Amino acid sequence: MNTTPGPRTAVDAVDAVVIGGGVIGHGIAWELRRSGRTVALVDDAPGDGASWAAAGMLAPVSELHYQEEGLLPLMLESSRLWPAFAGSLADGGDGGAGTGYLTTPTLAVGADAADRQALADLRALQLASGLSVEPLTVREARRREPLLSPAISCAFEIPADHQVDPRRLITRIRALLAADTGFRAVPERAEGLIQADGRVTGVRLSGGGEVRAAETIVANGLGAAALQDLPAGLTLPLRPVHGDILRLRVPERLRPLLSSTVRGLVRGIPVYIVPRGDGTVVVGATQREDQAYDRAVSAGGVYQLLRDAQQLVPAVAELELVEATARARPGTPDNAPLLGRVRTSAGGGHVPGLVIATGFFRHGVLLTPAAAAICRELLDGTPDPRWDGFLPDRFDRPLTDAERSQAHSPTNALHPATHRRTA
Repeated sequence: MNTTPGPRTAVDAVDAVVIGGGVIGHGIAWELRRSGRTVALVDDAPGDGASWAAAGMLAPVSELHYQEEGLLPLMLESSRLWPAFAGSLADGGDGGAGTGYLTTPTLAVGADAADRQALADLRALQLASGLSVEPLTVREARRREPLLSPAISCAFEIPADHQVDPRRLITRIRALLAADTGFRAVPERAEGLIQADGRVTGVRLSGGGEVRAAETIVANGLGAAALQDLPAGLTLPLRPVHGDILRLRVPERLRPLLSSTVRGLVRGIPVYIVPRGDGTVVVGATQREDQAYDRAVSAGGVYQLLRDAQQLVPAVAELELVEATARARPGTPDNAPLLGRVRTSAGGGHVPGLVIATGFFRHGVLLTPAAAAICRELLDGTPDPRWDGFLPDRFDRPLTDAERSQAHSPTNALHPATHRRTA
């Protein structure tokens, strides 16, 4: 066996190096390259993590959860940024359609009386938050989506919840970046950070090479917590939340199965069906919190998804199952991302050269434009104090009274159109 080590990766120093090739990492790399910076992206299997399994729902309204209302302004801001972000990736003026970006509304439906009450209660929270959720009769819902079950108990239209295809999105960004001389793809795993005189100056690679950069953005999901040489005192409390997701092919005689995304409750259990333009649908997603980080698909999860999807759209039983996938999403203690610079232990400043962007849990695809814009602003030296509540060291060093006041000020409420634009 040849034990001679291979050549170490050599990359010229760049303005920014992004660790992580999922949808968040690619979105940040794209935004920073558009800002004129030279960029390197480090990942030995880009697009193969949580982004590979994601359904791509852009759902700030549907994803509003009890006790997670503090995340809503960021979700609304990112939803506002999505049209321009998709447009920046447009191919021949397609408005971003090459990424699977669609602005068709979402339908929320319930299977029984208890589900109807749960969705009505959630709608009350959504309305109180200034969101639009319109009730439909079952007849109206089935007029729009004829293959919905006549036995559903309720339906609501959510105009602001859209979708994108994460696989096509990453493919499109990669193709654009690959043709750009200011970009470097580094197909290796990041092992740790390089620090000098209290500043992060780049990334050490698993093969022994390194990438030097003025700014380093850590965006590799669950892998972020395992990086060596993180700043002293910083812990990234990430937990793997596994989910099973299915892809099914619709036979010609049933196309289109649906024209809109359907999100449902079936005996209190959420399920969604997302139609794609290629004649497939995505059905998801289970959620289980295992300590082991693996990609094993749960037989029980597949059964549950197919059972519940058929309750809402009986024709699902006639589709061809073409893929069952499981991936782990990076969750945090409060289910909000770790996003921003790291404050120094002495206070009054931050660790220069470092930005953290991980822990996006269920919202990675939705929050990609906002995460990209926030990282660009941080590198520009114009951070937006609205997002101080997501600082990555908030579990190690709680916000000061001044920081907390700014992060939860009335202007940081639920009407993003009144805020300073970030794009």
